[in-house]
Amino acid sequence: MKQEFSEYKDEDFLVWKTLFERQQVNLSDKACDEYITAVKEMNSVLNSNSIPKFTELNEWFQSSTGWEIVRVPGLIPVDEFFEFLAQKKFCSSTWLRTMEQLDYLEEPDMFHDIYGHIPLLSNQVFSDFAFEFGKLGKSFIDDDEKLIMLQRLYWFTIEFGLIEQNGLKVYGAGIASSFGESISSLQAGTEKFPFDLEAIINQFFKNDEVQSKYFVINDFDELFDSIIELTNKWK
Repeated sequence: MKQEFSEYKDEDFLVWKTLFERQQVNLSDKACDEYITAVKEMNSVLNSNSIPKFTELNEWFQSSTGWEIVRVPGLIPVDEFFEFLAQKKFCSSTWLRTMEQLDYLEEPDMFHDIYGHIPLLSNQVFSDFAFEFGKLGKSFIDDDEKLIMLQRLYWFTIEFGLIEQNGLKVYGAGIASSFGESISSLQAGTEKFPFDLEAIINQFFKNDEVQSKYFVINDFDELFDSIIELTNKWK
């Protein structure tokens, strides 16, 4: 499936510009250093001026960490998801929310997928973590129990992870792409726990509400070490 760029309407470009510019200001003191740096480095192919073209993003990544953005219609089966990650392919939808949906969506759109997820894939350590995560998931694709554990790890790190950097900062895509949650996740009213692999893979979560519990890493090396630890343990 290809991104049909000609099908985007004026409202789509306005939505992208509005979301991008609002979140750039909002995250300036909330996102981790690696995310801020990545967005700056990707400015030529990821900015507020236009909806990003997947072909240009893929060309940019060829000289970076080698990831490729693959268009999908929406949520895909878990086996396909892990298969893509194990090939350094990240899935993204190409549709955008409307102006009336700026603050909440039930299903991730392109702003979440691209603005939230893609920048950190240019960071080598985070890239390695995501790649190893995909390979581990692919190798246990018929083990429902382990897949659930991996989904929990994905949820509390890649989607909703926080990091300690002279105070708490955001790195999870679900937070980085959300105006409201990038504020609420850092406030005192939410529960925050030190990163604990065993606790995370046994932690239930809900995907239809704002999170109230987060796990905090010290650095991305801790993430990478965790997936290697899990791989060695399971194999």
